[in-house]
Amino acid sequence: MTALTPDSSGRFLPVIENMHASGDLILVCEHASNAFPTPWGNLGLSEAQQQAHIAWDPGALGLMRALAARLDATTIHATVSRLIYDCNRAPDMPGAMPARSELHDIPGNAQITTEDRAARTAAIYLPFHDALHGLIAQRIALGRRPVIVTVHSFTPIYFGQPRAVEFGVIHDADPALPSAILAAAEAQSGLVCGLNAPYSAADDVTHTLRLHATPYGLANAMLEIRNDLIATAAAEEAMADRLAPCLAAALTALTQTG
Repeated sequence: MTALTPDSSGRFLPVIENMHASGDLILVCEHASNAFPTPWGNLGLSEAQQQAHIAWDPGALGLMRALAARLDATTIHATVSRLIYDCNRAPDMPGAMPARSELHDIPGNAQITTEDRAARTAAIYLPFHDALHGLIAQRIALGRRPVIVTVHSFTPIYFGQPRAVEFGVIHDADPALPSAILAAAEAQSGLVCGLNAPYSAADDVTHTLRLHATPYGLANAMLEIRNDLIATAAAEEAMADRLAPCLAAALTALTQTG
């Protein structure tokens, strides 16, 4: 695991790539990293737990980058494990710094003080969302209407129950883009697809979309790919080959319908 250090202000900044892309798509990966930097360390977790899905979304970062290359999109991703701070959760949500994730206790999060919660928020959450808002505001100021799509992966088995769905598309207030992506994926991808599966907005998984896309009326969607299908770099590229045409078709359909 690569050592990760904060900037001079103690912030763990997100990584932005292809900032000057010609396309209007902004791809977001809040759970890209399983880094556990100082001052928090491993939160009392084993090496296996740090590599597991509870710590990040395996395959999501590579898939996002592969999609961006095919669609000429800008990307932004977090650099710290979601167990230290989950950037897709508001500071008042228990899941932002969970004491338990799936079947795993997180000892380092069991008794977080309000001061530590505030420090993690300032170091991780605020820099991530400030940067994403800056990207969006800059595009809007240039007369462009960015499309916000978050990229996630999920486990084949959750709380002991297998999941049949392979590709899920989730919407918050606006179903237009997710519905278009789903229609294209069902027609083209060969994947077992689901709308609002394996999660939905009712599970509080659309915080980033609510914070950045909804207030501006921007088209948005959350993508969920089963992580056994993107377990290697080659699999990430192959999945991008399947999903990029679906996203492109959905964006075209959205443009044609206004």
